[in-house]
Amino acid sequence: MSIAFSVNGNSVSVAVPETTPLLDVLRNHLGLKGTRYGCGLEQCGSCMVLVDGEPVFACSRETGTIAGRQITTIEGLGGAHPLQRAFIDEQAGQCGYCLSGIILSAKALLDRNPAPSRAEIVVALDRHLCRCGAHPRILRAVDKAAVLLRGGAPS
Repeated sequence: MSIAFSVNGNSVSVAVPETTPLLDVLRNHLGLKGTRYGCGLEQCGSCMVLVDGEPVFACSRETGTIAGRQITTIEGLGGAHPLQRAFIDEQAGQCGYCLSGIILSAKALLDRNPAPSRAEIVVALDRHLCRCGAHPRILRAVDKAAVLLRGGAPS
């Protein structure tokens, strides 16, 4: 069966069983390696992508459920998004394994709430596990990106 959807603004169609995990399709069929396999149990967030703008665990999401939908991966941000710049400026990651998922969840938050409180940022990122202990820098980076996206100068 062929399943058609959009990834990072491009129409794609893949011939896979409907139950194939979206993560497998992104990495192994479409060559998008930025989305990572972490736990496979929806517990770490390394596999997070956006489906129609909402954060979704790609490790457990069946590809058959995304027909006709818009998928955004870290590659879809193009490398110059204010979130990516803020994460670099704040050195908000050490190994970086979890960051693609965290950045996409932060993007979803900032798309719906351009001026989140620290508590709202914490809630939005709660499903992500970073073992490097960079949480304070990650929170600062999201806050900084919110300022940048609103057209302000970061402090």
